[in-house]
Amino acid sequence: MKLLVRLIHDSKPIIAQVVRDTGVLINVDRARSDAHEGEEALVDVPDESCMLVSERMRSLGAEVSILEEGIRHDEDECVDCGACISVCPKEVFSFDDDWKLQVMTKRCILCGRCIQSCPHAALSLNN
Repeated sequence: MKLLVRLIHDSKPIIAQVVRDTGVLINVDRARSDAHEGEEALVDVPDESCMLVSERMRSLGAEVSILEEGIRHDEDECVDCGACISVCPKEVFSFDDDWKLQVMTKRCILCGRCIQSCPHAALSLNN
């Protein structure tokens, strides 16, 4: 399960703290830091540990959003051009044997590159 974690003011190593406290391994898909907006990380945790990890992060002062889905693919708008395939760093997109676009949303790290590259606006974020 993906969690979007935001720290607004205080820059504490909460991911390390949560791993130590819960014993749950956390994979950081992406992270960014901005002087005005604070820090943000997209992390991946095992589904069965999602609530434990998110509750512990909140207790340490983080804003946590559970992201149940990544990218949204509008099949009616998609023309199967493949523009998203070349820009995706996580190989979320591929063609099947009939050259129809396939989307593996579990791999998505919500970077948004595919959304920008899609000439038909067939991709969007669910959250």
